Amino acid sequence: MKQNNLEQYVKWLLDIMYYGGCITCISIPILLKHMGQWYAIFQTHYIQMCILFFIAGVFAVMIIAELRKMFQTVLQQNCFIQQNVTSLKKMGYYSIIISFATMIRLFYIITPSTVIIIIIFFIAGLFSFVLSKVFQQAVNYKQENDLTI
Repeated sequence: MKQNNLEQYVKWLLDIMYYGGCITCISIPILLKHMGQWYAIFQTHYIQMCILFFIAGVFAVMIIAELRKMFQTVLQQNCFIQQNVTSLKKMGYYSIIISFATMIRLFYIITPSTVIIIIIFFIAGLFSFVLSKVFQQAVNYKQENDLTI
């Protein structure tokens, strides 16, 4: 089956985000050392910030990994399967974890962007849970339809 340009770009984008995220997570200690030159919070709470950013980064990469798996099923034109329901639930849990890890950063520094990140990932987690229920219904309908034929 031939992929159109949009599908190819999305696949490349997800691949770049995944591998870029892995590299970024590995380099967090180095990046935060350099950030400490401009932001004192990264110097005074270096270890805590490394841990919190690493946790958030790893779970963000795990979300992208689940998106990559789901996108493969879209390319195969078979997206209403139990694997995608599971992926959506995992992404919901990962988003909530990112939200809580980011919430801990509020004990060190409160910024509007930190609050926005907490809200966005919390809503994304809830959205993923709801979408997993929708996909579960679609999987059930698809299985009933397959049995009928």
